[in-house]
Amino acid sequence: MNTKQTILATCYAVNPYKGSEDAMGWNFVYQIARFRKVIAVTRENNRPHIERYMDKNPDKVYGNIQFLYFDLPYWMRFWKKGSRGAMLYYYLWQKGIISFIKKQNLNFDIVHNVNFHNDWTPSFLWKLKKPMVWGPVGHHPLIPKQYLKDYSKKYLIKDRLTWLVKNLFWKFSSSLKKTVQHSNHIWCMNSGVPEKLNIDKSKYSLYPSVASEDFYQKDEILQKSDFIVLSVGRFVPLKGFDLTIKSFITFVNQLCEKDKTLCKLVLVGTGEQRVSYENLIKESKMEKLIEIIEWIDRKDLMKMYEKSSVFLFPSHEGAGMVVPEALSFGLPVVCLENEGPGEFINHTCGFTIPQQEYDETVKGLSDALIRLFLEKNLQKEMSTGARQRFTERFSWEKRGEHLNEIYNRV
Repeated sequence: MNTKQTILATCYAVNPYKGSEDAMGWNFVYQIARFRKVIAVTRENNRPHIERYMDKNPDKVYGNIQFLYFDLPYWMRFWKKGSRGAMLYYYLWQKGIISFIKKQNLNFDIVHNVNFHNDWTPSFLWKLKKPMVWGPVGHHPLIPKQYLKDYSKKYLIKDRLTWLVKNLFWKFSSSLKKTVQHSNHIWCMNSGVPEKLNIDKSKYSLYPSVASEDFYQKDEILQKSDFIVLSVGRFVPLKGFDLTIKSFITFVNQLCEKDKTLCKLVLVGTGEQRVSYENLIKESKMEKLIEIIEWIDRKDLMKMYEKSSVFLFPSHEGAGMVVPEALSFGLPVVCLENEGPGEFINHTCGFTIPQQEYDETVKGLSDALIRLFLEKNLQKEMSTGARQRFTERFSWEKRGEHLNEIYNRV
């Protein structure tokens, strides 16, 4: 363990009790601390969760962690409500953190901007004049137009406006250019990042950021008598739940009545599109075969993964924390061939369906379900492949090892 080196890590979101960005923040701090000392700067609202978790789950690794808490004054954040205004607040928080760090008189060797950012939001840690690591940095590609046809025009306009803003940053932001220029190493979580930012090959590594704890921890994957298709996430157009529902309906309609009784689609999540998804299920008379479960406790969610046969996730995003969770339970994953989940999955552990015309995409997804349902050997092989893919590439320990390599190089 290189305890001589100290990493100053800024992690906007850290909460060991949550998933997604918050879980990533916590796990990255923990993984840094496996090999080095870390001073982690995060927001004040994360303090109670971090302290409670550390108190209830003692670990000798914590001896290498020091948390500092920083927030902008109230007059600079009263307008922020939940995710509304989060990106703007994050940008201001990033700027404000520099003088906060300088006032603390800290000793550290490397600065690392860890989470909540993507390839169009700059970091200002280079101002601390230390070797800098930036990332994992993500790239969310533009959602192809055909996949937004079932949603209100408002969403398409919002998506295209966001893309316009991103382009302005990519082309004109001197802060973003300085971030790339001053970073000694950039961890790119998908192939879109080095392409967009035109990063020199010697300065970056391409490696997924998402990972999962091993919640399954059993020697073999049990064969299930029924066929439960699971999908987890927020009910927003980005996650592609319309494709999930329609491809499942297309799949089920090809089966005989006896086989239909073995099948079920379970959607775990909530969000603005819930009512339209419920209407789609009702119109298709699929209420008996498709169930929507509001957000559930993480322990119950893990039981849900364990019961399922396949994970259907045609999301358009550039990441997806739920994919490693599904792989850890040996679930074959069916997703789109894109810069997100499409780069995590290969032929040993699932199917990636090309982005094409809408109806063709639905057919491609449903064909994958048909094969997994009918070809029991294929399902078993991919199940074993999913577990293997998880242990080789998607455990938090692998992220820690990659971080260690980056710091050694820097």
